[in-house]
Amino acid sequence: MKVSVGQFAPTGSVSDNLETMERLVAKAKTEDADLVLFPEEAMLAVSQVTGPLNAAVEGNWTKFVQQLSFMAAEYKVAIVAGGYEQSGDERPYNTLAVLGDDGAILGTYRKIHLYDAFSYQESKSIKAGDVAEVPVFEIAGMKVGVFTCYDLRFPEIARRLVNEGAELLLVAAAWFKGEHKIEHWETLLRARAIENTVWVAAAGTSSSHTIGHSAILDPMGVPIEYLGDDAEGLVTTDVTRRRIDEVREFLPVLANRRL
Repeated sequence: MKVSVGQFAPTGSVSDNLETMERLVAKAKTEDADLVLFPEEAMLAVSQVTGPLNAAVEGNWTKFVQQLSFMAAEYKVAIVAGGYEQSGDERPYNTLAVLGDDGAILGTYRKIHLYDAFSYQESKSIKAGDVAEVPVFEIAGMKVGVFTCYDLRFPEIARRLVNEGAELLLVAAAWFKGEHKIEHWETLLRARAIENTVWVAAAGTSSSHTIGHSAILDPMGVPIEYLGDDAEGLVTTDVTRRRIDEVREFLPVLANRRL
């Protein structure tokens, strides 16, 4: 399977963000991608919302997912992207939408671990997802698990997905800048790949307050493709089950577990 990671700086306009995403999807298609991963907040940057967040989300989530569906069907490529979904109260969910290459909505993942750290409190404006809902999707013949940003700091999420058969982990993020934050991001991405011997693809926003640094890592934690803090970019690589099998032959950590 060929996987592309698209990186950009989302604005407060859903329409503008969709235009940017379509430009990146078109580029990914020229590289024969089967799947394109976009960052958290691809739909809407919270920092650029004026007024109540729930009001900005109302109606836009449905529009966002519908347009992604049309885009996936037109370019015949699966798409995973982050946005904000109404929850039934004043705090929306931080949600990843997963679309198949025929435009079908395969499912969603609602961010479980909210970023209440480093003097930020995401839980003030966002509702946490249900810990029971951590789905694995089949895309282009591979099993794919998804999660969002701060979830990366909780290894049990990745291991749970791998226990359910995930061979590729997709991480959508808006990873804040700060002291040691790039090192944390890179270390945690490598750790999730190495400890589970799976591929990891990570898409980060590249705004003024986030780091970008999107990447695709192999099951040994080696970055195969990498972006810096560029405002916009796309990388693509082959993600193969053969590489997983090769690594697990000499590094059988999953088989060696003692539970």
